Amino acid sequence: MLGLRHAQPRALGFVRRSATKQVALASTAADAESQSSGEPVTLQKKQSRAIRTRRPRISLQHPREWNRPLAFGVLPAFDEALKVIKEDSIALKDEIKALEGAIAREKEAPQPDQHALRVLEDKLRILEVQSEINFPQVRWKCANGMADMSKAVDRHLLEQRWRKEGALDLLMERIHQMKVVPDVLPDIHPSLDLRVNFPRVKSKTGPQPTVSKAVYGHVEPGVFLLPEQTVEPPKIYTSVFHPEERLYTLLMIDPDFPDETNQTFQTYLHWLQPNIPLSSVSPSPVPNLNTHTAYIPPHPQRGTAYHRYTILLLPQQSRLSIQMVAKDKRAGFDVRAFMEQHGLDRNVGGGAHMWREVWSEGVPAVYKDILKTAEPKFGRMPRADRYGDFRGKKRYV
Repeated sequence: MLGLRHAQPRALGFVRRSATKQVALASTAADAESQSSGEPVTLQKKQSRAIRTRRPRISLQHPREWNRPLAFGVLPAFDEALKVIKEDSIALKDEIKALEGAIAREKEAPQPDQHALRVLEDKLRILEVQSEINFPQVRWKCANGMADMSKAVDRHLLEQRWRKEGALDLLMERIHQMKVVPDVLPDIHPSLDLRVNFPRVKSKTGPQPTVSKAVYGHVEPGVFLLPEQTVEPPKIYTSVFHPEERLYTLLMIDPDFPDETNQTFQTYLHWLQPNIPLSSVSPSPVPNLNTHTAYIPPHPQRGTAYHRYTILLLPQQSRLSIQMVAKDKRAGFDVRAFMEQHGLDRNVGGGAHMWREVWSEGVPAVYKDILKTAEPKFGRMPRADRYGDFRGKKRYV
């Protein structure tokens, strides 16, 4: 066997050398024939083939089935573990059926006890998760982008992944690090995963960068974007973890808008869309988000520091009737007064996201084409000269 193994590479090398010689002879014959006929020799480039990755694409658009890592009988302990998980799931599902009957009887009562009903419904959700969460195929599908958000166990696994694997931690770190809390709101308690996508930058060379209008990319919280990237409204993606449909209000604000009159900063409203219905099975990206107070692109003023553009998705208690805000009324928007007026509670949950921008060559076009006003220019505040009163005077007299 060892001799055969050593001989195999040599045989392969012999075959390769023979094939190389045949290709060389063929090319030499073709050159001679072309020279005799007087035709020029054209070299054909080899077509490069795309290298296929070992791991196949797995998603809802390209689903795949879970396969056992071990066949039956290879590891008896693994087979016994799957058997115990299945038996436990059957017992929990029997308990679920009994609990559903108790909930139905409680609802049919003349005066149902709402507190007892909530306790039974909470227990039902817990049992639905426990009856499926230990199956390896369920966890594998959630880990590979094939979660079914209509199932309680899939919603639970995705929420735990969002809360524990860093996405929520990064968002809260950037929100507090950039002082969005407390400059915008005293505190924020996200309950859904809000993701923002803007066009990618093709090239940064030249006086003005080139932005791809077709290729959108995920925006990490707190990063810097170019004003050229944010001319059009972003695509808003959400992962909602409640099955019932609830209404939300979308706000996009800039808390770093200059207030020349008071020599300070104020909040500018860029985008407002109330009554957005969202549930765990809502489509992403969220459609029809520019039908109320239209989106105005970020336009950080020349001479100012970076601006913190913040998107909030605030839960509503009921359907709201909010007047549209005109373009000339966007500056001086009071987020806290708006939330108090319309009963929007930040403690209930919702979503949040933020990024930063500074002035670039694309900002004048926003003032000219969209705002129809002249572009302001600011400079740094002059530093106070602590020794101005003493300059030009004799020191020791």
